[in-house]
Amino acid sequence: MSEAGGGDHKRRASLAPRKADPRLAAGRARALGLPTRGTTNANRLRRIDRWLLATQVPRLRDAARPLVVDLGYGSSAVTTLELAGRLGPVVPGLEVVGLEIDPARVAAVAADRDPPRVDFRVGGFELAGLRPVLVRAFNVLRQYDEESAARAWQTMCAALGPGGLLVEGTCDEWGRRAAWVALDADGPLTLTLAARVADLDRPSDLAERLPKALIHHNVPGRPVHEFLRAFDGAWAAAAGLSTFGPRQRWTAAVQALADAGWPFVGSSRRWRHGELTVRWSAVAPG
Repeated sequence: MSEAGGGDHKRRASLAPRKADPRLAAGRARALGLPTRGTTNANRLRRIDRWLLATQVPRLRDAARPLVVDLGYGSSAVTTLELAGRLGPVVPGLEVVGLEIDPARVAAVAADRDPPRVDFRVGGFELAGLRPVLVRAFNVLRQYDEESAARAWQTMCAALGPGGLLVEGTCDEWGRRAAWVALDADGPLTLTLAARVADLDRPSDLAERLPKALIHHNVPGRPVHEFLRAFDGAWAAAAGLSTFGPRQRWTAAVQALADAGWPFVGSSRRWRHGELTVRWSAVAPG
């Protein structure tokens, strides 16, 4: 799995409603989902990985088994290996399992297996019967319709281990623009936007990377549209700071939004990285 590709995917991109399956042993669950284009570039997921390092290490350290699933790693093992390389030094006993629905892709990365530190298996939204503490699912849902994407969220969240977190999002081919949602067993918690700020004309350029649950709701009168409109306004008001660089302008714009009452989560130090995290309740579809 990775970002959606050609017309065949678009014609088939839906998940039929189904009854919950009984939990199967790891590796025996029926893989749910559709193969995707598999586009993979080194360092493409660096922004989400940096956020995981900044926010999720305590969750992993507190777990009896710090298991992470990288769902839909694509045509090579590079982003899964990068994830293990970034989290491993700070999480003792870390295990990372890359899942792909295409058995050929799993076979192709056999030489990169180093269990239990890094492994690769066939699996989809059911997470191959695993019970991970953390799931990174990037560029796997854009090919689905909104209803099917919502069911995929539910399926993945139901498979999480106790206290687990799903991080589902999308980014461009080079990882310069990204957006992701963090969810637990009760549903969405936050939306994060992240970018190479120097490449933005305005913050709403990130609208093209919104998750499936939001992208079709970016229309006047809807919360996410109002958020991006306010962000563009704050960005314009901070234009004078461009002399000091785009990061300073971004930080000032986010601070203005915070002062206006938008409910941001986490340390303001993340703003300097071209990142912000807002509570889901502020942008959720009505």
